[in-house]
Amino acid sequence: MDGRDCVKSATDCPHASAQRPLPCAQEAARQRFVEHGDIYTADPEARDLICHSPIASVVSNPRLPDNPLIACNQSFIDLTGYSEEEIIGRNCRFLSGPGTEPWLTEAIREGVREQKAVLVEILNYKKDGTPFRNAVVVAPVFDDDGELAYFHGSQIELEEGAESPMVTRRARAAEKLKDLSKRQFEVLQMVAAGLRNKQIAYELGLSEKTVKMHRGLAMEKLGAQSSADMIRLAVEAGV
Repeated sequence: MDGRDCVKSATDCPHASAQRPLPCAQEAARQRFVEHGDIYTADPEARDLICHSPIASVVSNPRLPDNPLIACNQSFIDLTGYSEEEIIGRNCRFLSGPGTEPWLTEAIREGVREQKAVLVEILNYKKDGTPFRNAVVVAPVFDDDGELAYFHGSQIELEEGAESPMVTRRARAAEKLKDLSKRQFEVLQMVAAGLRNKQIAYELGLSEKTVKMHRGLAMEKLGAQSSADMIRLAVEAGV
């Protein structure tokens, strides 16, 4: 996979406080990437989680100081207006601004602290200062030893004036999940909780190959193009 397909970068709990890019900050971020490039690019699975998603998505590494974004897809760049160089090594709080709701920021932080998936509709800002209502999902991803490895974040811009857009999205997500078999639903629950195939296989008493089969069938039925999309659907449906 070409590294340009999945843009590398850095984050805290996403969307926390206003912090517009400064040249010195960008240069420091690039330097951190150079110094720790092996950390930023170490896990192909983390990159694969978002690279093929049409939804604006990021991956952060809570094992690094300030929980920096380590991966970002092109959809995220298109949504926010920031370039790769402006994103690398930064905390995703730069999307916040004067109108960002502090109680929603705290809800995200609580989800991060408790290592649980969270969905909020929060006011964020694009690079040009344009505010937008952002339906943000932040979910944990664990390694094969059950330790927290990453946070996956996805963002969808909600239309202004739309009547309860997330209510509609939640209803649609819940409807899609009805097509899943009991086993596929169980696998989806564990994927949404951040577990990997090996862990899911152990929890369900299945072979890893069988888990992959159910996971693939679930993605197909849900119309998800990536694991990140599948996680978002699960969170929107309240799984």
